[in-house]
Amino acid sequence: MPATPAYPPHSAPRLYVDVELSEGAEIRLDGSHAHYLLKVMRIKQDQPVKLFDDRTGEYLAHVTMVGKRDLILLIDGKTRERENVPDLWLLAAPIKKDRYNWIAEKATELGITKMIPIQTQRTQNTGIKPDKLRAHMIEAAEQCERTALPELEPLIKLEALLDSWPGDRHLFFADERIHESGAGSFRKALVAHAGPAALLIGPEGGFSDVENEMIRALPQSVPVSLGPRILRADTAAVAAISLWMAGRGDWNG
Repeated sequence: MPATPAYPPHSAPRLYVDVELSEGAEIRLDGSHAHYLLKVMRIKQDQPVKLFDDRTGEYLAHVTMVGKRDLILLIDGKTRERENVPDLWLLAAPIKKDRYNWIAEKATELGITKMIPIQTQRTQNTGIKPDKLRAHMIEAAEQCERTALPELEPLIKLEALLDSWPGDRHLFFADERIHESGAGSFRKALVAHAGPAALLIGPEGGFSDVENEMIRALPQSVPVSLGPRILRADTAAVAAISLWMAGRGDWNG
């Protein structure tokens, strides 16, 4: 029997590990995980740690061995199954690095299933570093009690994306050019278009005329307005996800 934790399990450190977990298994942590637990959290023998694997769920473990640069945990049991996530993708053109990292963090917190960086004619930042972007997503999931991580796709050109677009997925296109009263209502669009969905958010400066026509020509495209005010790209991404989650996601569950 492990010793009684010195503090409640709900306050235990929480980490994502890229290995399938199971009750009774031992897991050795080194590298950044060990540094965080040993140097930052000052973890001690028998103290609890929460782990999730993006496969089976979340588990409570306790420390059985503490080394200088590594430690071993024994998994006591599962605390939660992997969450069911609404089928929503975010397609967002890269913007300034810090702001794009922020988009990835907030999209993870809000519950998307996939993020796809899109290269457009006005995209200025094409130097996406997937490992760092993924790290921001993992940190957001660790801190916000998520048990599922969004997939992260490589940067793809807008035209190539549209050419290979799946026929069963609606593409809600945030079009800032819609000004007519009532035109492009996101609420009405959500009522009319159920099922798998994606949100398309443009770069700073928006889509070009050619790109706008290209997107609208896609049969699955649903142009929508995010309101009467022009939003920055990062604000637009969070606003669009929130609207979709409230209308078609699991916020009303």
